[in-house]
Amino acid sequence: MSAADKARVDGQPGYVLHTYPFRETSLIAEVFSRDYGRVGLAARGARRPRSALRGVLMAFQPLELGWFGQGEVRTLAKAEWVGGQPLLQGESLLLGYYLNELLLKLLPREDPHPALFDAYREAIAALAWGEPGQASLRRFEKSLLKELGYEIPLETEVTTRERLDPDKRYIYLIECGPTEAVGAAGDAPVFTGRALLAIAADDYSEAETRLQARQLMRMLINHYLGGQPLSSRRVFMELQEL
Repeated sequence: MSAADKARVDGQPGYVLHTYPFRETSLIAEVFSRDYGRVGLAARGARRPRSALRGVLMAFQPLELGWFGQGEVRTLAKAEWVGGQPLLQGESLLLGYYLNELLLKLLPREDPHPALFDAYREAIAALAWGEPGQASLRRFEKSLLKELGYEIPLETEVTTRERLDPDKRYIYLIECGPTEAVGAAGDAPVFTGRALLAIAADDYSEAETRLQARQLMRMLINHYLGGQPLSSRRVFMELQEL
């Protein structure tokens, strides 16, 4: 991508992941764009009472963005709401924050991933329209790991390369794949072949699959986060306890 391309961008589909105050009247918006990946944008004057940007820079809403400049943070030139999607509420809102936090912590700036952008857009739309949240999350998590180069093999046993047996039990070796659980598995979570094959097919119709998919993705994402805590996960767990 040339310096001229970086200097001026217009008509770019994107979503706001996070905003925070900048100077007296402005904001920094971390956005996820289709063709430029995660970008930091300075929204000048966005905190002024009459700013046209005050009601536009909302998380989880499809936007058309434009910016200019170079360096780590560019200058926002345009943000227009595309529309056509309800606001996230309740549990869906918390799950949306979880998706955003994963992108902020795992996705480097200016690393384009159009397929991941499509997966994020589909997940947010599913949450907004009330589709089951667990299935939306698992599909997005799989896409995120794949796009970051951590694609997870799920259908074949890591040593024999044979297709998993639905009736056998497996443990999952991070960065390798499933291997048959022989005897006691210790602290390692155990997965059924049936559940792993269902996860590979994005079929979350069974309660066992949903439970084991959550265990598997939590294990993998915790590994790739390298010890970074997730605030959204902590808040969600605290609300569930209440």
